Amino acid sequence: MDIVYEEILYSKPTTVYSKPTIAKTTKRKTIKRKTTKIGKFEVYTDKAGEYRFRLKASNGEIIAVSEGYKTKKSCMNGIQSVKKNVLKPKIVELYK
Repeated sequence: MDIVYEEILYSKPTTVYSKPTIAKTTKRKTIKRKTTKIGKFEVYTDKAGEYRFRLKASNGEIIAVSEGYKTKKSCMNGIQSVKKNVLKPKIVELYK
């Protein structure tokens, strides 16, 4: 399951003249789409038979490893939770 960052560049809404007196505004059109692979989740089973996932960066380095899950569905829910909550994190600086 790859993690992809997609950037879409749209044109400005344009006005189309079908008759000299009537103007109609059309929707924006995609003029450029850029997709960058930023990593992937790998799902596997450990020695205890539990499902786990690891998050790998695009260079292959392991960034995070999950806890063990009893079912594959629970593991996939864990991935969805990470995608929803962690991929746009707030930065909090902690000082002693």
